[in-house]
Amino acid sequence: MNFSDLFLNKIGIDLGTANTLVFVPKKGIVINEPSVVAVDVNDNKILAVGNEAKEMIGRTPEMIVAHRPLKDGVIADYKVTEAMIRYFVNKVSSRIRFNRPDILISIPAGVTSTERRAVVEAANNAGARNAYVVKEPVLAAIGAGIPINNPSGNMIIDIGGGTSEVAIISLGGVVAAYSARVGGDKFDNAIANYIKKRHGLAIGERTAEEIKIAVGGAVPQIDEKYVEVRGRDLMGGLPKIIKISSNEVTEALQDELREVIEVIKKVLQETPPELAADVMDKGMVLSGGGALLRNLDQYIMQMTSVPCYVADDALLCVAKGTGIALENLEVYKKTILSK
Repeated sequence: MNFSDLFLNKIGIDLGTANTLVFVPKKGIVINEPSVVAVDVNDNKILAVGNEAKEMIGRTPEMIVAHRPLKDGVIADYKVTEAMIRYFVNKVSSRIRFNRPDILISIPAGVTSTERRAVVEAANNAGARNAYVVKEPVLAAIGAGIPINNPSGNMIIDIGGGTSEVAIISLGGVVAAYSARVGGDKFDNAIANYIKKRHGLAIGERTAEEIKIAVGGAVPQIDEKYVEVRGRDLMGGLPKIIKISSNEVTEALQDELREVIEVIKKVLQETPPELAADVMDKGMVLSGGGALLRNLDQYIMQMTSVPCYVADDALLCVAKGTGIALENLEVYKKTILSK
């Protein structure tokens, strides 16, 4: 360890419904684990966090519950969230020696002031010297390389596990924003429900997510792909294997994709004309894990007639944004940070 490493005292946390990413300036993303906590019901003790806890989903005995402390991008369980933040901070601190760090955490654009206070409190209790919270779309835009402090309109669509955040940003501030409780988790549920109705097969969340990643897409394809799916036959109750096509997955996702389009349209309707003209010129930028759904940019373009692009490293935009904001704290303190 060299001398300068002793002075790394900033941590950025992308607190997501599905995954939590931790960013340390000069080191990059040091942790990327599921936002899952396994709790023993009897004595309310936390048994595992992150990867280890996700392995337990759908496989635990009754006295162990695998919690996702964030539901739809909002903190559903403060105690567990605080424990999760503390776990990730300690995990980083065990590798890199920190004085008490400044912690910057992403929050959904639609959170209430009570929820915001709760996040700050959780970070303070987890050992922060100063805790800052920044709205997720702003961080996603910074991480996607959008010059947010310029006096021109930039539109970001950040599709995470629990929420889709759509915002127009100009001069470092959010001009119009909407948050919809639709994201990767809802996509997975839609696939599971479709397979249940259409094929009479019960599958778990993890299987649905695997299908989405393997063959999911937003637009029907001429060359269909197929994937084998294992589940429980609802008629006989026995295990069964079926084949699912990519176009069936597209069909399963239609309602959820329409919700995303509704939010985009709402934001565009509220955007001042000059900024809307900027967005038409530059196009909208897609970030978040949901942006990785095949041809989602094409689908959004078809439905809104506005150009749309997927950001580089879409999955990591918010985490990278926390890092850039931390490295330039003085610049961003004036515009985007709330303590």
